[in-house]
Amino acid sequence: MSIKQQYAGFLDSKLLWENASLFELAQFDLEISDDFIPNELPIEIPENEVLGKRIEHFFEYFINNSKNNRLILKNLQIFKDKITIGELDFLIEDRQRKQVLHIEFIYKFYLYDPKKSQIALERWIGPNRNDSLLDKITKLKEKQLPLLYRSETITTLQKLDIQPNDIIQKVCFFGNLFVPLSHQNKKFSHLNNDCIVGYWIHSEEFTKEEYGSYLYYIPQKKDWITDPKYNEIWHPFSSISDQLNTQLIKKKSPLLWIKSNEDSFSKCFIVWW
Repeated sequence: MSIKQQYAGFLDSKLLWENASLFELAQFDLEISDDFIPNELPIEIPENEVLGKRIEHFFEYFINNSKNNRLILKNLQIFKDKITIGELDFLIEDRQRKQVLHIEFIYKFYLYDPKKSQIALERWIGPNRNDSLLDKITKLKEKQLPLLYRSETITTLQKLDIQPNDIIQKVCFFGNLFVPLSHQNKKFSHLNNDCIVGYWIHSEEFTKEEYGSYLYYIPQKKDWITDPKYNEIWHPFSSISDQLNTQLIKKKSPLLWIKSNEDSFSKCFIVWW
């Protein structure tokens, strides 16, 4: 997939919640317009850059080409006794409101596991069950956002002629949500249901009887945000099964793009657990 197609996927992403009362965290709205993608996209990203950092490049490019915002700095590392204690993702000037914003940027993929907990928000977990939405919220509220107010950060910012007391904090938390096949038509409370982009099934449910007539592709993680319609290489059920098993044996839950006809595509995680 091309950088332009990945960037288009980023612009099509949705904030995980819209009401600032949820988690007591206000979201930074990018106010994306449909015609924001130029024909030539001058974004240089190392080939082996992990997905999170790759999407940070897209966010930076968007801000740098925004009329309403100006990028002040990004990835500002904070040190104590020459040891890194944290990093501020972005400092941005909101030109309209004449405010300086500290933005923590997050882009996550979560699956809804109805068996995990009695509490709905605890059911959103990573594809391999090694992280969760509430774990990330806790880290944001207890570590990442409080970093702004540490003495080491205040000193660093003052040296850059930035007054910490004038900074307003927000998050920019995007989510791609996947629900069980049986929950596809359900509404989920608290979160933005526009973030639901696909479904998930257990590996033993991926049978030839149910899925043998479709075509498939397993995207690299850097392409997870890309629309499957751009893909040109597709595999039948028999060959994709071998590719899936290679990852499932390693306890990795691959994302699968499914092509059911020439203009119908879907996204599905096949989980090992």
